[in-house]
Amino acid sequence: MAATTALMAVLAEHRPLDIAIDATDGPFETLDPRERGLARAILGISLRRRGQIEDALGRFLDKALPRKSGPLPAILHVAAAQILFMDVPDHAAVSIAVESAEADRDARHFKGLVNAVLRRLTEQRDAILASQDAARLNVPDWLYERWLADYGAATTEAIANAHLLEPSLDLSVKSDPAGWAEKLGGVVLPTGSVRLIAHGPVDGLPGFAEGEWWVQDAAAALPARLLGKVEGLDVADLCAAPGGKTAQLAASGAKVTAVDISDARLARVSENLARLKLSAETVAADVESFEPGRQFDAILLDAPCSATGTIRRHPDVAVLKRPGDVTALAALQARLIARATAMLKPGGVLVYCTCSLERAEGEDQVAPALASLPLALEPIRPDEVGGVEAICRDGFLRTLPSDLPDAEPRLGGLDGFFAARFRRL
Repeated sequence: MAATTALMAVLAEHRPLDIAIDATDGPFETLDPRERGLARAILGISLRRRGQIEDALGRFLDKALPRKSGPLPAILHVAAAQILFMDVPDHAAVSIAVESAEADRDARHFKGLVNAVLRRLTEQRDAILASQDAARLNVPDWLYERWLADYGAATTEAIANAHLLEPSLDLSVKSDPAGWAEKLGGVVLPTGSVRLIAHGPVDGLPGFAEGEWWVQDAAAALPARLLGKVEGLDVADLCAAPGGKTAQLAASGAKVTAVDISDARLARVSENLARLKLSAETVAADVESFEPGRQFDAILLDAPCSATGTIRRHPDVAVLKRPGDVTALAALQARLIARATAMLKPGGVLVYCTCSLERAEGEDQVAPALASLPLALEPIRPDEVGGVEAICRDGFLRTLPSDLPDAEPRLGGLDGFFAARFRRL
C-alpha cells in the first residue's frame, strides 16, 4: 500500500516523489528498511516504465477507469510494474492488488476488474513486452519532440534508453579517489568521481560517517571545477541546495557564501557540511533580491530548471513537468544571470549551469546574456573535465544521460547538464 499511496501523491496530487516518500505522516514512515527499499524500487519502476505500463494495461481496458475509483489506477500501475519488470511472483502481485482494492471504499467495487486485468497481463506479458518500443513509450510526447529537434533521432533514442536504467551511485571524494574506489568496490571515472552500484543504505558505507565523501552525480560535480583555482577567493554558490557544489568549493579552499531560497534545504546543506567537516556561510534569500553588500571574485549559478536532465535519477520529473514550465523557468534563468553578473567583480568568473536537457535552459541563454550584459564567453576545454571531449560541445559543457557508456550498463551514463562560463568585463 505504501507504494500505491506514494504513486497516487505523484500522479494525482503532482507531488515530487521524494516529498511523497519522506512525508512524516506518509506511508513510508512505518516501514522497516527492507520494506522501504522494496517500495522505493516499485515506485521507481512504476514511473520509469509508466508509458509501457499504461500501454499494457490499456490493452485490457475497454474504457477509461471511473473517476470515482479511489486509488484504482495506482493499484493497477504498481501491480503491473511488478508483473512486467520485477522478480515478484505473479500470484503475489495479483493477490496484493486485489486486497488493496478491497481495502478501499471506492476501489473495492472494482476488485473483480483488478483480478481479471492483471491475470490477463500475466498471461500475455512476454508478447506485450516484445511488441513495445520502450524508448518511445516512456517519454512524454512533448519532451520527445523537443529532444528530436535539439539532438536528432539517434541521440534522442539513446537518452530515452538511458532513462530506463537504474543509475549508479556517484561520489565526490575529498582525496584519493582510487583508494576510495577500491574500498567501496567502485571505479574512478575520467572526470574524477567515484562510481559504484549501490547496495543498501548510503550512510552505512565506509567513509560516510567520517565525512570523506558525499553523493553527487558525476555531471553535477563538473560545473564547480570550471571556476578554476578558487583557494582563498570569495565565491558565491547561488541556488546552492542540496549543497554538493558548496562542498566542492569549500573543500578547494574557497570562502563560500551559499545562497538558497529554502530554509529547510539550507539546513540540510549545513548538516552535510558539518558531517564533511567543511564550512561555508549560508544565507536564506531569493537570489533575485539578494543584496550581499559586496561583489564576489567568482560565482556559481546552478539555476532552477525543469530538471529534465535528472529523469534517470528522478523519473517523476517526466510526469510532473509541462512545456510551460520550461518557458517560465527560462525567463527566470535570464533574470538570474543578470542578477549574478551584478554581484560579480570585474574580471571575475561566472559559471551558469542547469540540470536540464532543454536548449531553452542552456545554450539559448548564452547569446542574450552576451548581448545585454558586460560578459565575455570563456570556452570550456576537454582537459578541464577529465579529457572527455564528448561532453565539451561548442565551448560549453553539455552532458547527456547516454554519455560515458560502460559494458556494465549500470555503471554508464551521466545526468544531463549544461554549463557556460563567462568573465565579467
